[in-house]
Amino acid sequence: MARSVVVVGGGTAGWMTASYLKAAFGERISVTLVESRNVSTIGVGEATFSTIRHFFAYLGLEETDWMAACHGTYKLAIRYENWRDKGHYFYHPFERSRVVEGVSLADWWLHKRPSDDYDRDCSVIAALCEAGRAPRFLEGNLFERSLTGDEIRSTMAEQTTQFPYAYQFDATLLAGFLTRYGTGRGVRHVLDDVVDVAADERGHLTHVRTRESGDLTGDLFIDCTGFRGVLLNQKLGVPFLSYQDSLPNDRAVALRVPLDMATQPFGPYTTASAQDAGWIWTIPLFGRIGTGYVYAGDYCTPEEAERTLRAHVGPAADDLEASHIRMRVGRSADSWAGNCVAIGLSSGFVEPLESTGIFFIQNAIEQLVKHWPGGRDDERLRRSYNRQVSNVMDGVREFLVLHYVAAKRADNAYWRDAKTRPMPDPLAERIEQWQVKLPDEDTIFPYYHGFEPYSYIAMILGLGGLRLRAPRSLAMMDDLAADKELRLIRDQASSLAERLPSHYEYLARLHQQGSRL
Repeated sequence: MARSVVVVGGGTAGWMTASYLKAAFGERISVTLVESRNVSTIGVGEATFSTIRHFFAYLGLEETDWMAACHGTYKLAIRYENWRDKGHYFYHPFERSRVVEGVSLADWWLHKRPSDDYDRDCSVIAALCEAGRAPRFLEGNLFERSLTGDEIRSTMAEQTTQFPYAYQFDATLLAGFLTRYGTGRGVRHVLDDVVDVAADERGHLTHVRTRESGDLTGDLFIDCTGFRGVLLNQKLGVPFLSYQDSLPNDRAVALRVPLDMATQPFGPYTTASAQDAGWIWTIPLFGRIGTGYVYAGDYCTPEEAERTLRAHVGPAADDLEASHIRMRVGRSADSWAGNCVAIGLSSGFVEPLESTGIFFIQNAIEQLVKHWPGGRDDERLRRSYNRQVSNVMDGVREFLVLHYVAAKRADNAYWRDAKTRPMPDPLAERIEQWQVKLPDEDTIFPYYHGFEPYSYIAMILGLGGLRLRAPRSLAMMDDLAADKELRLIRDQASSLAERLPSHYEYLARLHQQGSRL
């Protein structure tokens, strides 16, 4: 049984891993995390999935414990701007499509076409985003009465309902918060440079050598060294499988923009604004905006990208230092080899279009606990783990490729080429199917990857680039119930937009409560 763990690398991946393992196993394992003072973390992945709440609940943390310390805000959706036409926008909300008379309301909407806005017609959350509302009343109750938001220790596998929001936070501050959490629960923290990695003849790591602290030994090594993949890729030679043939965005430039939240309005969502060679993210945190341009180096130089980003931000970008990032897009052939497991960027990465970076980390940690090694069945556990992690990343790859293929925008070479780049063969077949029948459980990527049919539907109907046909059967069915449901959504959305506090009003109260750590 693996009882001694060495985590190499800090940042979000390293400290999420170390903290979670101590929460899971307590004193039954020892955890050492070694990180260098001289290696900076990327720290721009600040938006998350709604499943992140399981991570905090597993650690025994409530929102009031950590959000203030990490400048946290709420995320109810992603707002996509300029993907269909310049000036057009739509939301991808955390909200499943309703069902009427046994048929998805999305199908009814496609049949009836009451407007050009599927999201606003069929989603309550889209209206809350438009109105800039928080997902909770001031006393703390969720706007959706059937959900309490109270969590026992659980994993993503137990999320059977769609929770209506995720979080946005400063990833660097989260790493610092989890450093305090982890060390307070027994994680040994070593600030030192790793100068060598040793392995035996079986391909198992034996120790990492540090400049000042000597050799660190363990039963299990976690590679959180980012795009460098020092343990898994460099030492053990596990190959990296690129996704860049279908997802060419390989660079980013980022800014941290001050925000006066009391005077500058901000919504409870992440924004992805399409540009000539990629897209710009805008993530409102408490007190600043995280923003950056994700782009393809074949279509845009770093200097052009920085000018585009600064122009997008406006005068607030003056005199701010820009961070330029080269991204390794794809995944390791295996994320677990021998006694080494890669978590975070060393395992795999896709552009942050759907906020999957921290989701990948959380999934990998949960799966590691479920596949914990230390016996004669380790090889079978490794195969099962690698299959699950690979499926998650491959499924997200398909979903992101769909964004570009289904986008109506085609006003330059970048966006025209997006329609003709190679795509995974099953995706091409699925798109053909979806044009005559919207996605369902039987026709999306068949393995868990964090996205349900409603997400595919929201994107296809919002992006507007595919020719779609409503089910012919609806022409022969009574549509009174569908009309009633559409009116109900409109009434519910209007009522909640009036009664819920603004995003800022709720967060100001929450942040005043501070943090225990």
